[in-house]
Amino acid sequence: MTALSHNVMVAVIGAGAMGAGIAQVAAQAGHRVQLYDSRPGAAAQAIAAIDQHLGKRVANGKLAASARAECLARLRPAAQLDELADAGLVIEAIVEKLEVKRELLGQLESLCRSDCILASNTSSISITQLAAGLAHPQRLVGMHFFNPAPVMALVEVVSGLATASQIAECIKDTALAWGKQPVLARSTPGFIVNRVARPFYAESLRLLQEQVSDCASLDALLREAGGFAMGAFELTDLIGHDVNYAVTCSVFDAYYQDRRFTPSLVQKALVDAGYLGRKSGRGFYDYHQHALRPQPLSLESQAVPDTLFVEGEPGLLAPLLERLASAGLVLSHRPGNGLLRIGQATLALSDGRLASQRARDEGLSNLVLLDLALDYASARRLGISWAADTSPAAIDQVVALLNAAGIALTALRDSPALCVLRTVVCLANEGADALLHGVASAADIDLAMCAGVNYPCGPLAWADALGIGYTVQVLSNLQAAYGEERYRPSLHLRRLLAEGACFHE
Repeated sequence: MTALSHNVMVAVIGAGAMGAGIAQVAAQAGHRVQLYDSRPGAAAQAIAAIDQHLGKRVANGKLAASARAECLARLRPAAQLDELADAGLVIEAIVEKLEVKRELLGQLESLCRSDCILASNTSSISITQLAAGLAHPQRLVGMHFFNPAPVMALVEVVSGLATASQIAECIKDTALAWGKQPVLARSTPGFIVNRVARPFYAESLRLLQEQVSDCASLDALLREAGGFAMGAFELTDLIGHDVNYAVTCSVFDAYYQDRRFTPSLVQKALVDAGYLGRKSGRGFYDYHQHALRPQPLSLESQAVPDTLFVEGEPGLLAPLLERLASAGLVLSHRPGNGLLRIGQATLALSDGRLASQRARDEGLSNLVLLDLALDYASARRLGISWAADTSPAAIDQVVALLNAAGIALTALRDSPALCVLRTVVCLANEGADALLHGVASAADIDLAMCAGVNYPCGPLAWADALGIGYTVQVLSNLQAAYGEERYRPSLHLRRLLAEGACFHE
């Protein structure tokens, strides 16, 4: 089965922001679309809002006036549910309540023709559960768009236990024809994105709770070192803490309280206080008029950096050394095990251990640890931490060195795997478990995280770039430091390590 023909009428149920967005996408792709909502007049109002939005795009030169007119001509509000009887695809985008959706899907199964595909835009409810009450459950598939649907590229095509494979493939091909980037997923809690993304929020929330640093500094590290579009605190403020916390709780409960998905007490306090983020005017940040946005904390030095001695192969830090050399700093190479030394300081990339523990384990004095960066050649900021006995003079030499190359430094309280490194390996770990459990392919997991939540790199591809051995080492050290199953390396990672393989050959 291939993509649905343009002759097939598409019906969308639910005229909220998501439903209206899906209707716009289908109409712009060339389908006749009927939009239905149980609230009188809501569908017509949604189409009027689509017209207004398209009008702005025409005025900005981003859309031809003829394309706007053609799209609107294909959109029609439906006053009654039975007006959808001739649709070849019905997408429900109503309230996220299992029984309400099941009742609607039962009505649609009786109303629509036998070859009509029923799709749910649910972000959290099991497609298997939704289909369980249907006479023909093979007709139901998940078609999870991301908000705003006309802008966001990703569509998760989700198969329940009974979903016919040809139905899922048809919807995948249809989403592709609509200009989207579809991925196939099995119906498990959180599907791909809402499952794999949990550590992005959870690790920053934990670092904040442990007073490793402040919100602005941790967000800045994820943006300016990690390459993420937003940090965890500004992103959850944008999503809404009631929504983000509810998703975390839902995934946590669905996985029988697996510690990997433990909700944050810090976020619960915000929800309890009504500090829901941008929509309430306050979350981790204050959004009221004239409120001052806190700035990340940065270390500065006026010292002249000494010669940097590079002992052995620098590994992942090689681009950083090239940057330092290009900035005119003096580097000297000599045999060793990959450590960097400047003045009194020993400088190394974190391996997941506490700086004080690593200094003790390896007999290193004045140890300063560097956090991960997506690209050390262009990172604007790096996180550092140091062992308890590291002298202020040694820290100052490291700050002077990196400042001289145009890199801002954020001091983090000694914590396992710092900030960006911890976040990235935990994302890779969750992606590896999703792959292990057959939720999706490695390619689709990475595509979902890039197209659905705008990650700078797929977490599995990032683990390949870091090296599977290093990724497992960092996770193992995190697990040892906390003594928690939350950081246990996925069996799939361990299997790849044993085989000398990677996620993407």
